[in-house]
Amino acid sequence: MASSSRRWWALALIAAAQFMVIMDTSIIGVALPRIQEDLGFSQENLSWVFNAYVVTFGGLLLLGGRLSDLFGARRMFATGWAVLLGGSVVAGAAGTVGVELAGRAIQGVGAALIAPSALTLLMMLFGATPKELTKALALYGAAAPAGGTAGVFLGGLITEYVSWPWVFYINIPIAVLALAATAALMPGGSPSGRGSVDVVGAATVTAGVGAAVYAIVRAPQVGWAASQTWLVLAGAVALLGLFVAIQANRRQPLMRLSILRTPNLGAANLAQLLLGGAWIPMWFFLNLYLQQVLGYSAFPSGAALLPMTILIMIGMIVLAPRAIGRFGPKAMVVTGLAVLAAGMGWLSLIRPDGSFWVDVLPASLLAALGMSLAFIPSLGTALSTARPEEGGLAAGIVNTSYQVGSALGLAAMTAVAASFGADQLGDLTALTDGFSAAFLGVGGIAAVGAVLAAVTLRSARPTAGAGDTVGEPVAQPAHR
Repeated sequence: MASSSRRWWALALIAAAQFMVIMDTSIIGVALPRIQEDLGFSQENLSWVFNAYVVTFGGLLLLGGRLSDLFGARRMFATGWAVLLGGSVVAGAAGTVGVELAGRAIQGVGAALIAPSALTLLMMLFGATPKELTKALALYGAAAPAGGTAGVFLGGLITEYVSWPWVFYINIPIAVLALAATAALMPGGSPSGRGSVDVVGAATVTAGVGAAVYAIVRAPQVGWAASQTWLVLAGAVALLGLFVAIQANRRQPLMRLSILRTPNLGAANLAQLLLGGAWIPMWFFLNLYLQQVLGYSAFPSGAALLPMTILIMIGMIVLAPRAIGRFGPKAMVVTGLAVLAAGMGWLSLIRPDGSFWVDVLPASLLAALGMSLAFIPSLGTALSTARPEEGGLAAGIVNTSYQVGSALGLAAMTAVAASFGADQLGDLTALTDGFSAAFLGVGGIAAVGAVLAAVTLRSARPTAGAGDTVGEPVAQPAHR
């Protein structure tokens, strides 16, 4: 067991890793108009700067979790940082659309190795003590939305006063420091080294998610009834079906399908999927509204979202653990998703001649409160119900759920926004109508999530002391 101080320093590095992989989904948000202008992206295809990262990230997380279990979480954690560093160099130096998307995809591969190994390391360090685990998950959980919103702020600062390639280059010194600290802080454990790696399974699930996102994003241009749309969607379904068939028939699958029958694991992952599907499109279109409708430049646009970051960090670190201890995780997941839906509904009332103080701030803070209430209990429930030897797999599944939800949610809302006029640059009324429709759509996603969580999650008995536990039995990590 690591010393107490070393464990908390290790948690700081784990939280920094989560902050970084989520920041890399959002830091490009404010820079998108500059990237679009310099590299020649169309308005409809601009979301692929985001999706190239998220599709590879989400599609390969199961593989990352499996590799973490086979070869050791610390080794995969370090490897992921090295790959992320390389992808950041490519993305920052890109001079064409293709190279930019390739760099973003490489970044996604690195993130897919970092995220599940980071969660596995967290469980190795804190899984034996439920009270400490709740605190560790709160800090880890706060790093995710904080990274998302802080990425918007940093992206604005860098884009406004330096240049957009530095939204990628900023990863380089951080990755170097993380690599140096990993060996000193992280527990080595004893990787099993047993079993094979299901590369075919990883390829099919990644290709299936990518095809689904591509079909949805392209549908407004080619038509929802067009044969191209339905052929690509059919291909996506076939690939995902093939993935399930491969997993059902392999002796050592990438994902043991029966793990989803673990009580509450499937329900908690569904909540994470819908959280990602609501939250990520919200900040994506909120950035565009601030810049393309309200006329904010890059830095003020990023700064406008800082209040959300502050509230989320307070909510996840202070409010959520106490609320979970008093009311139980199910009540907080349902309440959080419902509050998030209300915030999105409020945000859909934006106006072409609106203002930050009236149209953005109150609604965004309500949405941030909902996110802070729902994220920690759904994450903790998903992680704490898996077998000890499948900690990396459980971490991979829950990260996959959130990232795939993010990619599919953004793809769907991009199509909705375009259908209502968000592809008409320069027409403030049309842009506002499109963004409003997207906010209403993500509000619907969150509302559906609240209903499904109420139906599918099993209640757990709240603990006597507030903030003592995430409310579920904790699976002990395999390789301490």
